[in-house]
Amino acid sequence: MGKLLWKPGTMIYPLPAVMVSCGASEEEYNIITVSWTGTICTEPPMCYISVRPERHSYGIIKKNMDFVINLTTEKLARATDWCGVNSGALFNKFKETGLTPVRATIVKSPLIEESPVNIECVVREIKELGTHHMFISEVVAIHADEAYYESKTGIFRLNDAGPLCYLHGRYYGTGRFLGKFGFSVERKKKKKRKF
Repeated sequence: MGKLLWKPGTMIYPLPAVMVSCGASEEEYNIITVSWTGTICTEPPMCYISVRPERHSYGIIKKNMDFVINLTTEKLARATDWCGVNSGALFNKFKETGLTPVRATIVKSPLIEESPVNIECVVREIKELGTHHMFISEVVAIHADEAYYESKTGIFRLNDAGPLCYLHGRYYGTGRFLGKFGFSVERKKKKKRKF
């Protein structure tokens, strides 16, 4: 079986489906669903979101220069989709979805309480790339739901929350565990001999 040749496009999938909250006051609060997002640097911790300038949230983020990336779950799929297809210019998305805005520790934008992980971001640069502008941002605080943290092992079990992914126009769960980073080349520990 051969390969199909397609025109250049966006085919790096799956991606996280996140809800980005923004706004400096309750009257301005909004949520935009984004999949064009990711990590770009470890130290300092940096990430990005890419947003079309015509989106209602674009102006709010550009004015306040901060936002919160709220990771989503299968339980939040309906709210995530709803926030992606409806405009904050017409709806109060927190009220319509029943999501709860919570004050962040550093940025002006609110956290979404129902999200298992909230990532506070301060915009450091805006790159105008074409249909989307990239908000290159520094991560200044992270809030993680303690229900998924194992204090004995120090492991954060985000997969137990049922993370939501976006794959070529569709939402999916993340599936089963396959192995930790480096598992394919990890050396097996030798058993000690008993004398």
